[in-house]
Amino acid sequence: MIHRVPGAIFLLMPIPFRVIYLDHHATTPVDPRVVTVITHALTGSFGNANSVDHIFGDDARLLLDQAAGHVAQLTGASTPERVHFTSGSSESLALALQHAEVTLTSPLRVAASPLEHRALLNLLNLGQQKGTLITQWLKVDAFGRIDLSDLETVLQEGLDLVCLMSANNEIGNLYPVSNVARLCQKYGVRLLVDATQSVGREPMHLDEWGIDYLALSAHKMYGPKGVGALVVSENVQRQAHDFLDHHGTPNVPGIAGLGEAARLRSLEMHQDEPRIRALRDDLQSRLTALIPGLVINGDLEHRLSHNLHVSVPGIPNSAITMRLRETVAISTGSACTSGAQEPSHVLRAMHLPEEHQEGALRLSPGKFTTAEEIERAAQSIADAVQEIRALFGILA
Repeated sequence: MIHRVPGAIFLLMPIPFRVIYLDHHATTPVDPRVVTVITHALTGSFGNANSVDHIFGDDARLLLDQAAGHVAQLTGASTPERVHFTSGSSESLALALQHAEVTLTSPLRVAASPLEHRALLNLLNLGQQKGTLITQWLKVDAFGRIDLSDLETVLQEGLDLVCLMSANNEIGNLYPVSNVARLCQKYGVRLLVDATQSVGREPMHLDEWGIDYLALSAHKMYGPKGVGALVVSENVQRQAHDFLDHHGTPNVPGIAGLGEAARLRSLEMHQDEPRIRALRDDLQSRLTALIPGLVINGDLEHRLSHNLHVSVPGIPNSAITMRLRETVAISTGSACTSGAQEPSHVLRAMHLPEEHQEGALRLSPGKFTTAEEIERAAQSIADAVQEIRALFGILA
């Protein structure tokens, strides 16, 4: 964690942090091994990867090729040539939609869940305003689950593209991507998967499942911010290949960091995620015991290992996070909208009671979280709720 010190430069504090960090949905701390690779790219292989006339460019290009291979392996793509580096998932989603618009019918007929990330929803709304696409919204229930029979009905009516996140960034629901991909293949429809929250945590099989576009970001899996990738199917790669290529100067340090993060996740996620899930379950048990009236949101049978989404009815969530600001880092929702004054679009689409929406909190431990931190965090959160309830005379 970086702290501003009067009269001094920034200081980098190693893990563990002074404040308990439980906001890994928003971003993750960079793995020190990833930092080492980035530092080498900055100071050693600092050449322009597009410079083909000397070994400095060759060294930088080698880092990009290695990174593409690691991302392809993590996502289940058979060839690294189908990995296209971007600034992050938002750009990847925009690039995928643009590619679909160029290579498919116009206007593009799209189906999407109303629980998708705000970045994708904004792109779909903009496309509708411009008349370049038509969006059909899929049904979701009070647990944030999609209805596959509803999806098939929509597919039968005629579509070009289905957009589906593999895991929700607020309530943590895992979605049946392989089943959706099967339906899309049955009706000859492309599938765009926003895998930002699940890549590096859950197995992903792009080729085996038949995913056409897959978006990801490095900073959700212990890599650097400002870099991501769009991974595409062989069929998509064959169409408008130049459209997907990056023609500027590649961000070699960021891409190298993404590649190392992907390599480490391929090796370690199968050991890390069960431990993180146990920490999440412990946190849930402690909070349920300590806070009367606590509500757990989302699909509890199919969710990310690090997700715990709760509501404390009767208390504005901002009052809780404000009280915890110097002790436990949690959020009131998506990092892209947590500063907004209105409830999350995800919770609204689920039709949760208003007091559940207003009292919603997202807690997410990670790779470097300890059991002792979970115990302290649970007590701190419970104490904050109790103090606020006492202050305003709120009965649980």
